[in-house]
Amino acid sequence: MRFQRSWWIALLIAILPCAASDPQRPTTRKTLDQATEIDGYPCSKGYAFVYTNSGHLSQCSVSRDIAIGATQVPAGSLIRLSPDGEPLYVMLIHDSPIGEVKCKGGGLLGPGEGASTAIYPSGKLKECFLVGDQRVQGVPCMGGSFIADVFGGGSGTFFYESGKLRSCKLSADFGNQHKGDRFFQSE
Repeated sequence: MRFQRSWWIALLIAILPCAASDPQRPTTRKTLDQATEIDGYPCSKGYAFVYTNSGHLSQCSVSRDIAIGATQVPAGSLIRLSPDGEPLYVMLIHDSPIGEVKCKGGGLLGPGEGASTAIYPSGKLKECFLVGDQRVQGVPCMGGSFIADVFGGGSGTFFYESGKLRSCKLSADFGNQHKGDRFFQSE
């Protein structure tokens, strides 16, 4: 019982800052009676959030497969945009390939409400939680998850905008580093 309670407390501490609205950029929830295009994005029936001051899209689930730059986003995934309309991250509805890696989708809270995949404004991959251990540009990188990130610290895999691997946790010994160490390389 103690483990379960501690687990939920840690989960709430991790989620609450993300769930809170940015007081500098408040959003308004809109109910969409049907799939609706907002700022060029196909939002699904249900809820969408817009920035209160500008009316620009903040987040919604997409009603069809779309491309955000080099990132293919499957229908049902949640997208989050900056007040300037630049993509910040997506929560993939299911595990999906982005470039040479497969990123986690789905999650604890249901489809599109789990591991986030950060993208650069160009749509290139910035960070994702790998589906299982994967070799990324020759480096053995560890699979990641939200829970592993909260309790194990830093299970995300990061990329430079050029596409070069920036950092990951090692799934096996590599060079003079050991399994579980964080691997870094400069661009």
